[in-house]
Amino acid sequence: MESVTARLPKGMLRELERLARDQQIDRSELVRRLIGRALAQLKSERALEAYSKGHITLWKAAKLAGVSLREMMELARQSGIGVPYGPDELERDIAYAKKQLSGE
Repeated sequence: MESVTARLPKGMLRELERLARDQQIDRSELVRRLIGRALAQLKSERALEAYSKGHITLWKAAKLAGVSLREMMELARQSGIGVPYGPDELERDIAYAKKQLSGE
């Protein structure tokens, strides 16, 4: 692992220390977990945005977010993004999956 330094307001640092104590982990572990969650959330948000604008398929959005197609469908539903999944979308997703499997 590599070290990263960040300046934090005192209140935020106190909150980190309190949460770490509550979870019985050290502050560094808590920060790693929080950053991991934030990165996963950001990836999902970016993928959902691209999907909602029609730039990518739902399958591609799932791959970009690092989740399953079913999970991406649920994230879209939770975000209020319609998932019109009919024959055309299925054909696009199948074509994308075949392309990924063939290594193109």
